[in-house]
Amino acid sequence: MSQLFNTEFSTNMTRKYTVVIGASPNPQRYSHRAIEMLSKAGHPLEAVGIRNGEVSGVEIKKNKPNFKDVDTVTLYVGPRNQDSWIDYIKSLKPQRVIFNPGTENLNLENELEELGIQTERACTLVLLSAGSY
Repeated sequence: MSQLFNTEFSTNMTRKYTVVIGASPNPQRYSHRAIEMLSKAGHPLEAVGIRNGEVSGVEIKKNKPNFKDVDTVTLYVGPRNQDSWIDYIKSLKPQRVIFNPGTENLNLENELEELGIQTERACTLVLLSAGSY
C-alpha cells in the first residue's frame, strides 16, 4: 500500500530540476540513494561530487559545471567541507537549497536567503517518500 501511494503521488508532483552536491557512487551514502529516488520520481537532475562515477544512469561530475534553471540544490556536504562549494552553489542561482541532516550551516543559510534563495533543513529522502519534494 505504501509503495502504491508513493508511486501515485510521485507521478503528480511537479518535476524539479535538481543538482545533488556531494554525490557519491557509494550505494551506502545518502546522496546515492537520493539520486536513485529523484531519478525514479522523474526529476531531471545533475550530480556533482569529488569522485567520478554514475548512479542510476546519472553521471557524477567533478568539475562544478554551470547548469541553468536549477530549481533545487540538495546538499550532502558537511559544514567543514562546504567552503569550496559556496560560490558554486550561489552561481547556480537555485530557487531553494535543501540542507540534509548533517549539512546544516546557519551562516550559509543566511547568505543564501539574503540572495533570495529559499533554504530548507530537511531530508530529501523523506520529502520524496512523503510526496512533498
